[in-house]
Amino acid sequence: MTHPPPICNYEGSDYQTSFWEKGGREYEDRTEAIALKRLLPKGGRLLLELGAGAGRNTPRYLGFDRVILLDYSRTQLAQAQARLAPSDKYVYVAADVYRLPFVDGLFDAATMIRVLHHMADAPKALGQVKNVVRPGGIFILEFANKLNLKAILRYLLGRQKWSPFSLEPVEFVELNFDFHPKAVRNWLKELGFFIEKTLTLSHFRVGVLKRLVPTSVLVFLDSLFQWTGAWWQLTPSVFVRARRGELHGPHGVETSPALANLSPFFKCPDCGTSPLLDRKDYLECSNCRKRWEFKDGIYDFREPIKN
Repeated sequence: MTHPPPICNYEGSDYQTSFWEKGGREYEDRTEAIALKRLLPKGGRLLLELGAGAGRNTPRYLGFDRVILLDYSRTQLAQAQARLAPSDKYVYVAADVYRLPFVDGLFDAATMIRVLHHMADAPKALGQVKNVVRPGGIFILEFANKLNLKAILRYLLGRQKWSPFSLEPVEFVELNFDFHPKAVRNWLKELGFFIEKTLTLSHFRVGVLKRLVPTSVLVFLDSLFQWTGAWWQLTPSVFVRARRGELHGPHGVETSPALANLSPFFKCPDCGTSPLLDRKDYLECSNCRKRWEFKDGIYDFREPIKN
């Protein structure tokens, strides 16, 4: 019996406040906003935000009729609910990226920002994304790059044991991985994605520069250098825009921002049956009879309701 990959759980964390709002990450946040604007489609019906956390990036998906915020942590999703204006546009789902509870081909687009670096089995997670994005749909992926200049210099100077040039991921802290750009490209290609654009970010993620140079200047310079990702990737963070290349296949269910019943979106993460039966306070699988809780505006597919 194979064991499921371990999960990095942010339950109860004040990550949004401690890391982003008080952690001196304005430069990184603003450069990511620029990258998303450059890579996102102009619009669509349904977007899946994987690892949505407290909803930092969610308001940037303006062109989509509906956004599904997925995170393993209920407390992160509750923070997102408090952060975002109440709206039918947003649907909150607590679930495991390795067991996505959505029907195949449902989404016009998906994003995974600052999430892959927590994936012990990155190809498996990416395979799940491929299943739920429709043929021709867009996937925007950010990953932590092991082939960055700092890692290269440390390795050449003998201050770092692992090689930034090898293709295997490096786990520098438990459940925190850096990936080689070629390895990520290979995984996406094997899954049938075609990479359309690559941007490199955080060219100036150096403490002394962030202290001495105005953030707006660093952001401007970074925005100019992002396009060099088409030729080389030597920064700590890399964004790619990939298109699912299959011409034929499942196209999901018809969706509308006014659709009141969301149960056609979902499948049972344990047996794969869809649609699920809407019982108001939970969704029930007609095959294995497992029940998945809906409480406080959050669909919870992490564990079935215990009898």
